[in-house]
Amino acid sequence: MAARIKLTIAYDGTRYAGWQIQPQDPTVQAEVERAAAAVLNQKVTVVASGRTDSGVHARGQVCHFDSPNERMPPEKYSLALNRHLPQDIRILKSSLVANDFHARYSAVAREYRYYLLQSRIAEPFDRPYCYSHSQLPPVALMDGYAACLVGVHDFTTFSAIGDESISKVRAVHSASVFMQKGAMVFRIVGNAFLWRMVRSLVGTMLELGRVGEEPQRMAQLIRQKERTAAGATAPPQGLFLHKVSYGTSDGRR
Repeated sequence: MAARIKLTIAYDGTRYAGWQIQPQDPTVQAEVERAAAAVLNQKVTVVASGRTDSGVHARGQVCHFDSPNERMPPEKYSLALNRHLPQDIRILKSSLVANDFHARYSAVAREYRYYLLQSRIAEPFDRPYCYSHSQLPPVALMDGYAACLVGVHDFTTFSAIGDESISKVRAVHSASVFMQKGAMVFRIVGNAFLWRMVRSLVGTMLELGRVGEEPQRMAQLIRQKERTAAGATAPPQGLFLHKVSYGTSDGRR
């Protein structure tokens, strides 16, 4: 019987066309599956907690795959896979989980963080990992917009064309904006998110902040449920999948 292995992965998404395998472009999933095939001498499918778009990064993406090698210690997979992976993809941890664990469907919460930097000219070291602005809105105002997101809402306003979700209702557990090491950080935790929803929220918050709109305006936009009411979608490089949570059991055996 195959052993189900859970992986926690960090990656720099700069040179990848997102997580999911694409016909022509390099993707994170393709690299991880190639590494797994090299370790196990057979093809395996690696399932992620969710897809990240082109240019989006991850500090705590979670995946699973079924290994036919039950003799290999689960914690050794991280070292073995990293030997076959490029340096911009790292397996942080590997562990054995129950066979009914599913990286996507067992997840109870996902945390994203978006990084903004106030700078007229972004340094080349910062540019791939944040969205640089010459003038950012006050952090207290941005935090006020974020507070309006908490709760169960229909986020149609912040959905993208092409989003195939049947329902646009999502539960946001917490959302805030704070300063960290000179950067403004938007943190949002929810059960799940629509395609490009977090980036749409950031872009809208920035546009509201530039003209000094009160936080109630963000709540009004949610209630409108009209895509045309949202601001421009923020670029991908500032976005990180920070953490995926699975409850107290976490699927471990």
